[in-house]
Amino acid sequence: MINIIKAVLLSGLIALSGCAEKPDKTLNIIANSWIGYSPLFYAKEKGWLDEHDIRLSSVVSLGESLHIYQSAKLDAFAGTQYEYQTMYRKDPSVIPILLLDRSNGGDMIMGNRSLDAIKSENGPINVYLEINSINYPVFNDFIHQHKLEGKTFNYINSDQIKLQSDATNRTEPTLVVTYTPYNHELEKQGFQTLASTADSLNLLVLDGIFTTESRYHAHKDQMLALKTLINHAIQALHDDPKEYYEKVKPYLENSRFEDFQSSLSTIEWLNKGVSPALQQRLDDANFPTRDLL
Repeated sequence: MINIIKAVLLSGLIALSGCAEKPDKTLNIIANSWIGYSPLFYAKEKGWLDEHDIRLSSVVSLGESLHIYQSAKLDAFAGTQYEYQTMYRKDPSVIPILLLDRSNGGDMIMGNRSLDAIKSENGPINVYLEINSINYPVFNDFIHQHKLEGKTFNYINSDQIKLQSDATNRTEPTLVVTYTPYNHELEKQGFQTLASTADSLNLLVLDGIFTTESRYHAHKDQMLALKTLINHAIQALHDDPKEYYEKVKPYLENSRFEDFQSSLSTIEWLNKGVSPALQQRLDDANFPTRDLL
């Protein structure tokens, strides 16, 4: 089902990018399948986005999301600080406008061997990941935290759907850099979590919505409305998790309600603001917050 949606989406976006101009009033946003972006999916399914002329597109991987944002000339993208930094190097007018969540176990390294076995391995180790995404710095943090700099890694670039089948067919030592909800299927195939943003990983992983200064000013009212809709969606999640899940599950690959509830415990919502301690970490990382709505 996800692949069918994806094919239709890509065709539409290609057509959009081929137009001389897209409608001035529509706010076009893209996001990938991540539990922290589910308030966007909920708002879409409830029809709330249509009321404000906001169009949301969704894809599987972070890298694909960023590529389409650029090629289709969309107005905003959901991503982590890594995607923000990638775009900022290309266009210094890119700014964060909304913070959605902080990963607290939602990003992880999984393996078909124990961590001790990986540390003892003398041969090459396969690593499946979305290499042009936050997956790459997450894995570098894993290497650093567990002193694996002397190991030989065979990096295999793959989106989260494809790596689930490819990685689980491997019999040799194999690691996967992934995020919820994709970890649940890997667990069923015998992979275990070796490290996550809830324990041994030190990397701060934030999710937000990013745009350019010019698009921010052109769509400010819609972006303010989006902030309110996200707050409403998260409140709906707290009020009736099952109803919320039924709305967003088409966007979360192979996610059962039980897996969905488990995934929620791996993120911290930031829609109501950040703590002083987190603000200090943002300042230390030179992450700008002055334009946040």
